[in-house]
Amino acid sequence: MDWAAWFGTDEYDVAREVLLRGFAALAIVALASALAQFPALLGEHGLEPVPRFVARTSWRRAPSVFRWRYTDRLFRGYAWVGVALAGSVVVGLAQAGPWWVVTVVFLLLWVLYLSIVNVGQTFYSFGWESLLCEALFLLAFLGSTRVAVPVVILGLSRWLLFRLEFGAGLIKLRGDRAWRDLTAMYYHQETQPLPGPLSWWAHHLPSWWHRLEVVGNHVAQLGAPVLLAAPQPVASVGAGVMVLTQLWLVLTGNFSWLNWAAIVLALGVVSDGVWARVLPWVPDDDAVAVGSRPPDVVPVAFAVVVGLAAVLLLVKSRRPLLNLFSRHQLMNASFDRYRLVNAYGAFGSVTKDRFEVVVEGTRELGEVREPRWAAYEFRGKPGDVRRRPPQVAPYHLRLDWLMWFLALRGYRDPWSGSWFDVFLLRLLEADRPTLALLRRDPFHGERPVAVRAVLYRYRYTSREERRRTGAFWTREELTVLEPPLTLAEARRSAV
Repeated sequence: MDWAAWFGTDEYDVAREVLLRGFAALAIVALASALAQFPALLGEHGLEPVPRFVARTSWRRAPSVFRWRYTDRLFRGYAWVGVALAGSVVVGLAQAGPWWVVTVVFLLLWVLYLSIVNVGQTFYSFGWESLLCEALFLLAFLGSTRVAVPVVILGLSRWLLFRLEFGAGLIKLRGDRAWRDLTAMYYHQETQPLPGPLSWWAHHLPSWWHRLEVVGNHVAQLGAPVLLAAPQPVASVGAGVMVLTQLWLVLTGNFSWLNWAAIVLALGVVSDGVWARVLPWVPDDDAVAVGSRPPDVVPVAFAVVVGLAAVLLLVKSRRPLLNLFSRHQLMNASFDRYRLVNAYGAFGSVTKDRFEVVVEGTRELGEVREPRWAAYEFRGKPGDVRRRPPQVAPYHLRLDWLMWFLALRGYRDPWSGSWFDVFLLRLLEADRPTLALLRRDPFHGERPVAVRAVLYRYRYTSREERRRTGAFWTREELTVLEPPLTLAEARRSAV
């Protein structure tokens, strides 16, 4: 038996490029988000400072290059190096070299992003962070265009896609009854963390369509993943179903790069032959696709490295596999500190009411009996009822997402209370990096005398209300979460 032919394949050259370039592009998005937001949220003067976190935790809990030294300047330097490395893959430079160039580039990206996530605390507690870490490590072993595509790495990429989709499907069936009685989408478009420009219209589609959406979700997340183990073109059909459902989520919401990561993984299932049938300009000829490379080129060193990586990932897959079929399935969980093989899932429960925390400030406290309060506007989350929800994904607005959880879980929940106290302090200080995270500062860089937080219930306007008022939302004030807070009081609270 020809071991090289067994080890590698020449049927997935397009898939390899899709996987490598796709996740390199997502790494650039993630690093761009970090460059713009990390120092204000987690930097030396951030809401959850990295130096403070590192001082009270161990390497064993959260390995990171920033444990040796952290400064905002050093962080930006590392992030820009990551952008350059990922960019070399997007333009195809890394793939043109020896097989080990791709391995080195992706492992460096994995180390860098893992280092960011492991000190990111609350602001990096989302499933797509672990997903990106896992994918960067796995794809490091796909090799360059000079070698055949390793079959085992393609299989592990399908295993990742299976866990991502099937885990999300199971968590829904085991969770909220609304997924079982097909009513979940009656509420989702209105109550999701960051609605998009089309979410209002999607919410007002007929009830039968919303029930069909839930059925389609179950088919895509519980049925289509099973097809990934089938021969071509059946596996590509299953991947196509997942791509279509993920595109609908892209159009109607803002879930960072989660949907795009699923799309890239699904497109990585499609063989060159299927690509050639679907897109006639894609050649079904490896000599054309990869130049003069013989289809069975597998350097011994490459085979050894890939084999060791595959064994490691297969061993690490035991707990995620057991978790899929556990009655107490964990959602978005990492089973090791290096985030190599993780558990995924989303929206195991559906929120039926939308609550929003509106942060306001005033410069008149004590000067008048009824001070005028002006709202700080966030970039993505609902605030001004007349503002159309923006499209921000695959970019991730971390502060906006945590504001959704803040309203959902309660201000004094331990998960959110500490960073929000510091956030209010930074507003009172008119801290420029913090204000740069917002869409609108009503005081134009000047310090307010006091700030407060008010809890509202939001709902979409009806079609008639929208025609009459031009608003996308209507809201009802429920309570004042944080009474008027002055700078001196905030400094005491944030200690």
